[in-house]
Amino acid sequence: MRTTVTLADDVSAAVDEVMRRDHIGRSDAVNELIRAGLARGSARTGYTHRTHPMGMQVDVANVGDVLDLLDQWDADDTDVAGAG
Repeated sequence: MRTTVTLADDVSAAVDEVMRRDHIGRSDAVNELIRAGLARGSARTGYTHRTHPMGMQVDVANVGDVLDLLDQWDADDTDVAGAG
């Protein structure tokens, strides 16, 4: 397959290095570098979510109950603020 790509300077330098080192043409060097990258696999690591115990006193299993409680707390704060 023939295609045209624009290589970043560092990638072009790597291609040139492989060409000199292995005495091969540009297409072969590009293919070698691509294959090496594919064989290495993804460098990404899995995501781990860290938690911290915050002493939660509310059962959040039922979202509706939590929303009702928050509304109650909000109403209590409004009553206290309006009393002054």
